[in-house]
Amino acid sequence: MAAAATVDEILRSLEDGIRDFMESDRYRTYLRAVGRFRNYSVNNILLISMQKPDATLVAGYSTWKNSFRRHVKKGEKGIRIIAPVPVQVEKERDVTDGYGNVKKEKITVTVPRFRAVTVFDISQTEGEPLPDIQPAELSASVKDYGAFLKALERSSRVPVRYTEIEGNARGYYDAQKEEICVRKGMSQAQTVKTLVHEMAHAFLHDRHSGGAMLPQKTKEVEAESVAYAVCTYFGVDTSEYTFPYVTAWAGETDLKTLHGSLDTIRDTASMLIPRIEERCAGILRAEERKAEEKEQRREAR
Repeated sequence: MAAAATVDEILRSLEDGIRDFMESDRYRTYLRAVGRFRNYSVNNILLISMQKPDATLVAGYSTWKNSFRRHVKKGEKGIRIIAPVPVQVEKERDVTDGYGNVKKEKITVTVPRFRAVTVFDISQTEGEPLPDIQPAELSASVKDYGAFLKALERSSRVPVRYTEIEGNARGYYDAQKEEICVRKGMSQAQTVKTLVHEMAHAFLHDRHSGGAMLPQKTKEVEAESVAYAVCTYFGVDTSEYTFPYVTAWAGETDLKTLHGSLDTIRDTASMLIPRIEERCAGILRAEERKAEEKEQRREAR
């Protein structure tokens, strides 16, 4: 079908855009910052989650101050973890010379020791912002927005609800209730992009489908890539949001996650595009007829 070739072109532009983003100064700065955070042991991860379940990035008081120019807020309670503190001690060992004589020799060895230390989550600090790769909120308007949004809703596999959402999420697919929730009050482009993203989850990652068992990063790469392909086809540019979003979830410069899902992304976008196109055209025709009938009634008065 005609849409399939267009989707292939769009997906190539997606891959090129993500690769360019990964080579950008913004992404390199982000990686340098993240690299300063330690990878904690399983035991310390458990200790952190027990004391502060919502912790995301933790570091010591001095690290926050000296490396990131942030300071711990007054009254914050630290998180206690176990840190290695190796010490060097002198030991004697027996050595044998070339004549078979045994004598004592002093050597210095490193002995593992551990002590409790205090760290703080980023939410307990304030100061200069950390470099990040958060997607930019889309702000553009969308041509024939009302009709297009209705067409998306009618093309969705499950009902769509617009509501207040706690936290930073702009939308989600509730697999138990089988409904899509989208945050109210967003821009036209952000609303459209978010809705198509969640529609892709509903089609691909429903609890009754094999896609439900995929790793979360694969689900997010697939859903956002479908949203990019569909929105780009209809003239809605989501690149400022999609490129950093897919990069953050894929996490691999060779884009293996994206490559492994290209067929799924292509098939889903190619299925959605004509469905949305047909419904949107029908809604626009109906609106034109209503406008014409209204004008005729006005002239007849």
